[in-house]
Amino acid sequence: MEGASFGAGRAGGAVDPLDFLKQPQTILRATAWIFSIVVFGSIVNECYVNKDGTDPELHCIFNENESACSYGIAIGIIAFFGCIFFLVVDLQFQQISSVKDRKRAVLLDLGFSGFLSFLWFVAFCFLANQWQRTTMSKGASQGADAARAAIAFSFFSIIVWVALALKALQRYRLGTDMSLFATDQFATDPNAAYPGYPTGSGIESTETYQSPPFTETSDANPKGEHREQGNCIVRPRRAEHLEETYSSTVSSQPTSWELTYLLTQKKIN
Repeated sequence: MEGASFGAGRAGGAVDPLDFLKQPQTILRATAWIFSIVVFGSIVNECYVNKDGTDPELHCIFNENESACSYGIAIGIIAFFGCIFFLVVDLQFQQISSVKDRKRAVLLDLGFSGFLSFLWFVAFCFLANQWQRTTMSKGASQGADAARAAIAFSFFSIIVWVALALKALQRYRLGTDMSLFATDQFATDPNAAYPGYPTGSGIESTETYQSPPFTETSDANPKGEHREQGNCIVRPRRAEHLEETYSSTVSSQPTSWELTYLLTQKKIN
């Protein structure tokens, strides 16, 4: 189930009764519920018989062992109410918004199903063993079919509760699907680039603007002060003009070796 958490959809969604009844987990719980009724109903109604048909005192048909009948009835009643409880939990499971609460519910289902599987296995072995030791009498013959039905459906209950435990384990391993938190703005391809922010017109421009270094406008810094541009200090144009004037003035004056040369030529003449 896409976008599912522990086998159920997003919290708050509507539950379709028809789809709920068609779920394998619901069918298994209903089957286990029916099997539990058959087991404890058969024992209560027909597995307490007279020893020889004339004795008014009733005895358990399973080798006259009261523990065998009591154990079968107790397991049947526990399974009966357990199925009802977890059917209600399954019906309300999608309404649970907390992931932790869903996890606890699935773990409770897993533990209870596994425990009932073990108890039904013990019940099957116990009832079958006591039935083999039962001495057939007139009263035992009357309840033989009910005793066999209790043993058979105890075995069938093992299979159903093991299947429920496996379904709960599957839901637990499923855990939380991260598609609950997915958005459509990310690309499905892992190598694809992230989309950029759109401009006002919806078309992203490829042109960029970059100011050229060491440029000045004509009205910038009118006082001739130095200003910083980046990590460099830019001098104003007035300072550059003064430096050029000074350089031309100095270069027009003769040097010392030129004066010496002129004096020597004058003496010779």
